[in-house]
Amino acid sequence: MRDAHPRRPLGRHGATLLAATTALAALTGCGAADMTRQSSPYAAAQGAKTVTLSVQSWVGAQANTAVASYLLEHELGYRVDTVQVDEVPAWDALSQGRVDAILEDWGHPEQEERYVRGKKTITPGGELGVTGHIGWFVPTWFAEEHPDVTDWKNLDKYADLLRTPESRGKGQLMDGSPSYVTNDKALVKNLGLDLEVVFAGSEAAQITQIKQFAKEHKPFLTYWYEPQWLFQRVPMTEVKLPEYTEGCADDPQKVACAYPHTPLRKYLNTRFAESGGKAAGFLKKFHWTKEQQNEVSLMIAEEKLSPQQAAKKWVERNENVWKPWLT
Repeated sequence: MRDAHPRRPLGRHGATLLAATTALAALTGCGAADMTRQSSPYAAAQGAKTVTLSVQSWVGAQANTAVASYLLEHELGYRVDTVQVDEVPAWDALSQGRVDAILEDWGHPEQEERYVRGKKTITPGGELGVTGHIGWFVPTWFAEEHPDVTDWKNLDKYADLLRTPESRGKGQLMDGSPSYVTNDKALVKNLGLDLEVVFAGSEAAQITQIKQFAKEHKPFLTYWYEPQWLFQRVPMTEVKLPEYTEGCADDPQKVACAYPHTPLRKYLNTRFAESGGKAAGFLKKFHWTKEQQNEVSLMIAEEKLSPQQAAKKWVERNENVWKPWLT
């Protein structure tokens, strides 16, 4: 959802968020828990073939965990528990051994410095194979009608068209959840834009709103990210923000540049990385493309398959992709 990323209060689309939560519960199962308060009964279980995976609330992270869980269970004979933990608390849980692995991290340098290089309780698990990017997007049809809208300097020209009842007389910049770490309020202020950041409440609520705008053929400006299956349903074009340079976002109050492109990475609890046997080796080798992740995400989010069903279908179609992860 992030330091330079999203991810995701129950907002005005509460029913949609409830549905998304129900879908996530199907993925996490009875063992799902708030890992900031308690540990999974399977985490670091001595002598048992068990693995505990952290799963974040966005559907791409669910896709990673669903496929990894399916293969760990059906090919390697492990019992897998998945637990939902917010991004920063997940690092604490991983360091303490309450979860064994994070499969999609969007970049948390402070936690990496503390736990990987400092305490050495967390070990890098390699790249996921997917590059993440956050940006501001408008519907492609609108960008084609008004090509200059793709330059941030021209956004104020379209503020009236972007206005909503929630945007207090300004153009609306739609964000997801207030819990996501974003730079958008600072960007709007520091770039002097006639925009108001409005939070949809969650990724699911944001998707519902984007689909509604698309159905009504209404222009919109939204904080969004790749990889994301929704681009296949609602074509969107990125607005060019001032170029990202190293260090330009270090001060959250002064940031006035675009979000970076971030290779998404995996992290393992160090003890698990060293003694987790075939499970640890498999998770280190787990590596796929954004197209493959989006294929599973689309089945979960749009086709309404359970994460397990989506994983099974993908695994059956892609043996040549996942077989090398097991060796």
